[in-house]
Amino acid sequence: MLASWYDRQGPAADVLRVGEMPDPTPGPGEVRVRVTVSGVNPGDTKKRRGWLGSSMPYPRVIPHSDAAGVVDAAGEGVDERRVGQRVWIYGAQSYRPFGTAAQYTVVPADLAVPLPDHLSDEVGAALGIPGITAHRAVFADGPVDGKLVLVHGVLGGVGSLAAQLARWGGARVIATVRHGADLAQVDPAVVSHAVALDHGNPAAAIRAYAPEGVHRIIEVSLSDNADLDNAVVANGAVIAAYATSADRTEIPFWPLLFNNVILRLIGSDDFPEEAKRRAARDLTAAAAVGALTVEVGDRYELADIAKAHDRVDAGSRGRVLVTLPQ
Repeated sequence: MLASWYDRQGPAADVLRVGEMPDPTPGPGEVRVRVTVSGVNPGDTKKRRGWLGSSMPYPRVIPHSDAAGVVDAAGEGVDERRVGQRVWIYGAQSYRPFGTAAQYTVVPADLAVPLPDHLSDEVGAALGIPGITAHRAVFADGPVDGKLVLVHGVLGGVGSLAAQLARWGGARVIATVRHGADLAQVDPAVVSHAVALDHGNPAAAIRAYAPEGVHRIIEVSLSDNADLDNAVVANGAVIAAYATSADRTEIPFWPLLFNNVILRLIGSDDFPEEAKRRAARDLTAAAAVGALTVEVGDRYELADIAKAHDRVDAGSRGRVLVTLPQ
């Protein structure tokens, strides 16, 4: 099979290779998927760079955890009727050496989720890490029906999906964007009230819409927004943070304590397995009825995978995808 891999960490152009590798064989409980589209996430490029001092977990890594494709072989114990099924994949390179930047990938059968026929491979390849992260951030602390949910960075990959999932779950969604010029890009069918962080007093603008405070906050940069979050939370609110700008993040501890705030820190590789399975079910169901859409950004051929990684590292609006030759 044609695949991309790296044997050492470093800049994409220096370490990513493209060439032939042996076709993998599914073991017990596994399926092999012929990959059509592989999704590139910031987590993939961080692993490749050795972010936060991380080392090579395996001698050779085929990157990427997300993809869409067709099951073409089933291992022992897997229903043979799965062969020929269109699927989307998550977690392929989570604690595993070989991910989806290859013509074939082998994963545990439950990580290959049936993809409804009317949904594109591009949508399927874009759901994994950002979708499951978004789902956990929104629903880890229970249903959101009737609640006010504040989503920071609503135009980002996780933020966009979190807002749509919260709306699908019955919440009213408030959202922030970095700049006033970005407000026109916010979908009013999903977001009831949007605020630009560079305009005036964002806390007052949020409180004007939510005078009793918000019940859930989906946080993309806890270090930047901790004081704003404290200013708009309802008593007993949850702040679910999946990222921060400062590795050692300061928070207004006593004000948050007196507001009885729950601070939930979430890392997608280590979510409980049942939470991942529930997220996969809900993401598929929401996408199937049109309640969840994904903005696809740049697409690259496998030969240009280094450019795809650089695009993600530079910041991309929309999911960056790599197309595999068929």
